[in-house]
Amino acid sequence: MEAVLILLVVAFVASIIMAIILIVKRERLLVLHRLEEAVYIENEVVGHPVLAVPFRIRMAGLILPWIQKISNRVVSNNKKEVYEHRLAQAGHPWGMNAANFIIGKYILILLLLFFGIISRNPTVLLMLLAIGLFFPDLFLKTNVKKRKEVMVKSLPDVLDLISVSVEAGLGFDAALQKVVEKTSGPLTQEFEQALNEINMGKSRREALRDMADRVQVDDITTFLGSVIQADQLGVSITNVLKIQSKQVRNNRRMKAEEAAQKAPIKMLIPLVVFIFPTLLIVLLGPAILSLIDNL
Repeated sequence: MEAVLILLVVAFVASIIMAIILIVKRERLLVLHRLEEAVYIENEVVGHPVLAVPFRIRMAGLILPWIQKISNRVVSNNKKEVYEHRLAQAGHPWGMNAANFIIGKYILILLLLFFGIISRNPTVLLMLLAIGLFFPDLFLKTNVKKRKEVMVKSLPDVLDLISVSVEAGLGFDAALQKVVEKTSGPLTQEFEQALNEINMGKSRREALRDMADRVQVDDITTFLGSVIQADQLGVSITNVLKIQSKQVRNNRRMKAEEAAQKAPIKMLIPLVVFIFPTLLIVLLGPAILSLIDNL
């Protein structure tokens, strides 16, 4: 009997100790369990390499070659070059190239034309057809404009970082690499592409000229032209960077002042169209009603 009691006490104490250990080590055990599950899933996926690729990428791999074949037959090379240039200025939204964009535009027109025919309303049909014809180009133009505004806004800070890096002893290419590492945005992407072209063997002048052709922003083109000229003439690039930074900030200040001067003129249109007629109705309405009653 005493042996049974001793065994029960030992079992009770052991269970308490195990419970305490589970409570203390619970988070660690959960992490280990998740790691084991991840390793198991990874081993399963390794056995089927196709399943490791996301579904949308697999579908795109099936559809895009078919679209490429159709676009090569339907779209002319000149039109592709024009849209490729516009897409480069817009930063290739959603990773589209010229062929995909043009085919997508045609598909959108066909879909809207189909819905317009179903509606059996000529007005709706014309509206949907106009949307299909003009909306993709308007979308592209809007993206180009927004991207240029973002680049112009970030240019002074980028120039300051390049100037500080060059003054610290880095070369121009190393300073651009520092910009790519420390900043983000469309301008950084363009500098990164230029650096990749330089690393692939293209000269710095050609890479910067190609970047100016892609961007087509006056301030950036002026800056890149000054860097190319300084490189050709052997002028110290530090002074060029300081001058360009000051000039860019002055241009931004002048544009802000110009926008402030245009604001009253822009406010005049809603005042004349919406507010003045309402004021006239409120002020002259009772007098006109009283005159009508007297007559």
